[in-house]
Amino acid sequence: MSTRTLPRRERERLRQRDELLAAALELFSAKGYHNVSMHEIAEKAEFAVGTLYKFFRDKEDLYKVLIKTKAEEFHGVLREVLKRSNSEDVLSVMKNYVAAKAALLTGGAAMLRLYFAETRGASFNIKAGLDREILKLYDDLLARLAAVFQAGVRRKIFRPLNPYYMAVALEGLTNAFLFCWIEDPERHPYEANVSLIKDMFFAGVLRK
Repeated sequence: MSTRTLPRRERERLRQRDELLAAALELFSAKGYHNVSMHEIAEKAEFAVGTLYKFFRDKEDLYKVLIKTKAEEFHGVLREVLKRSNSEDVLSVMKNYVAAKAALLTGGAAMLRLYFAETRGASFNIKAGLDREILKLYDDLLARLAAVFQAGVRRKIFRPLNPYYMAVALEGLTNAFLFCWIEDPERHPYEANVSLIKDMFFAGVLRK
């Protein structure tokens, strides 16, 4: 349902929630999960702390909602690209996938740091068990990616390599470039390096 069709009160509620999550993201990224309090988040978002607790039970709950929401958004964008393999050229779909990972940049370096912390098991908040939920999403994405590689192997577009490991290799390469962007966006702009990533990866997996 579009937010435009929601009642005004519900739209206002969602706006407040988004502002609180944005404030939390900025603080978690700058100071680390354990060094941020609910009072600080409320103050950053310019809301009373009581308003914050209307949305989230505690800091752990807020963090879980923040990461899961963003991860689902990221993975949703990438899944939509992979779905096109049924009707479009497999190679074009894979190249579009590399470019689509630029969608991960829309939340900025702060969001990407937290996302990678979860998918790499380096969570700020291991107790939440959130890394398992995010990894489940990530494993599903890898399986979908591997299925497209498998289709490409069957169609003799890609070399007869293990589709799952091709998926792992592509994720490793693209994520390495995203890590570089996190460290120095001006020196390592991901979007400007999309063509390089495609050349480096597909030179190894395409049939000659």
